[in-house]
Amino acid sequence: MPYAIKEMFYSLQGEGAQAGRAAVFCRFTGCNLWSGRGSDREKAICKFCDTDFVGADAGNFSDPNDLAAAAMSLWPQADEGRPLVICTGGEPLLQLDEKLCAAFHAVGFEVAVETNGTRPCPSGVDWLCVSPKANAPLQAVEGDELKLVFPQLDVDPQRFADMAFKHFFLQPMDGDDVAANTEAATEYCLKHPQWRLGLQLHKLLGVR
Repeated sequence: MPYAIKEMFYSLQGEGAQAGRAAVFCRFTGCNLWSGRGSDREKAICKFCDTDFVGADAGNFSDPNDLAAAAMSLWPQADEGRPLVICTGGEPLLQLDEKLCAAFHAVGFEVAVETNGTRPCPSGVDWLCVSPKANAPLQAVEGDELKLVFPQLDVDPQRFADMAFKHFFLQPMDGDDVAANTEAATEYCLKHPQWRLGLQLHKLLGVR
């Protein structure tokens, strides 16, 4: 099966423990919690996603080495720092596999993944960020960071507090209530200092 890619671009990581770091973003099409179509929003498990992941606008790659090369072509300085590729979606773990991780490593990338945590993670991932959605069952219960969009209906952050992650972030849910959600997340982090407030730096800066 080819790797279906919505878009690839070079920018700064806007969220989490690696915020501010330059990276190539590789957005995979498809998700197992929402079709991406507005008409299916009410039936979706995740009802607040604001990302367009429908359609392989950046192409279908049958060879993982071709996809890795295309991603590396976006990195401006191959000999400066360690290049980072962030695999995101949609849900990247519907497609990302060990062969593609190996291909990314072969061209010099560190491989990061942003996932809803409902799929097993292949070996070869260097940085795993799990963002639980709407009580969907988790298969990934350990990793580098857990990023919880807050608040979510009937989702208590303390459910995740004992999981084996190095960093715990509360990210205020965007939308019409973002100011109130930011205030609520701030208050929660002050009461529960295990959690850090995670703002979306790329939106504040107006970059992708």
